[in-house]
Amino acid sequence: MMKLYVCSLLFLVGLSNLQAQKKSDLIAQNQELKFQLDSIKRIVNTAQRNEKLGLLRAEEMQVQVKELQDANATLMKNLNSFATLSSQNSENITKTLATLKRKEEQIKGIVDGIASNDSTAIMVLTHAKQTLGENANVNVANGTVIISEKLDFFFADGLGNKVSTEASAWLENIANLIKANPKSMITVASMNITGELDLALQQATSVASILIKDYGVQGDRINTVGADGNLREAIQIKFQPDYKAFYDMAKGDVKN
Repeated sequence: MMKLYVCSLLFLVGLSNLQAQKKSDLIAQNQELKFQLDSIKRIVNTAQRNEKLGLLRAEEMQVQVKELQDANATLMKNLNSFATLSSQNSENITKTLATLKRKEEQIKGIVDGIASNDSTAIMVLTHAKQTLGENANVNVANGTVIISEKLDFFFADGLGNKVSTEASAWLENIANLIKANPKSMITVASMNITGELDLALQQATSVASILIKDYGVQGDRINTVGADGNLREAIQIKFQPDYKAFYDMAKGDVKN
C-alpha cells in the first residue's frame, strides 16, 4: 500500500514538473512570438512611413515634372517666336538692303545723268569754240551753253523778221554744231528792248526756220522764245540738256 502511494506521489510530482515545464515553454514561446510581432509591427510602421514619404516625394516629383514641362513648353514657344521674329527681321533686313541697293542704283543713274549733262555741256562748249572761233560769245550757265549775237547782226537795225545773208551763213555753223550734239535740246530766244514780244517771237521763229529748212536740223529739237531783253538786244542759241528725257528716266527709275 505504502509502495503504491509512493509511486502515485512520484507520478504526480513528475506530472506536475512536466506541466510546469510545458507552461514555461509556452510562456517563453509567447514572449518570443510577442517580440516577433512587435518587430513585425515596427517593420510595418516603418514601411508605412516610408510609403507615405515615397508618395509625398512622388507627388513633389510630379509637380516638379509638370513645372519643368510647362517651363519647357514656354521656352519652346519663346524660341519659336524668336525664330519667327528673327526670320521676319532677316527678311525685312534683306528687303531693306535690296531697297537701299535699288535706291543707290537710282541715285547713281540720276548722278550719272547729271554728270552726262555736264559732260555734254563741256563738249558743246568745246565744239562751239572750235566751230565759231575763240572770239565767239559763248557762255555756260546751269548746264546750258548759250551762244549770243547782237540782234542787228540778224535783222537790219534789229527790226523786221528777215534774216540777213551774213547771219544765215553763220547759222550753218550753228546747225553743224547742233547736229554734232544730238543729246541737246535747242532754244532760239530773241530779246529786244522795245517790249515787242510778238516781234521777238517772229524773229526767233525766222532763225529757227533757217536751221530747220535750210540746214536740216530736226524741228522737234528746237523751241522758240520771244523775251524782253531789258537793256540788251540779241539772239541767243541755247544748248540745253534734254530735261524731259532725263525726268522720264529718273521717274522710271523711282517707280522701279
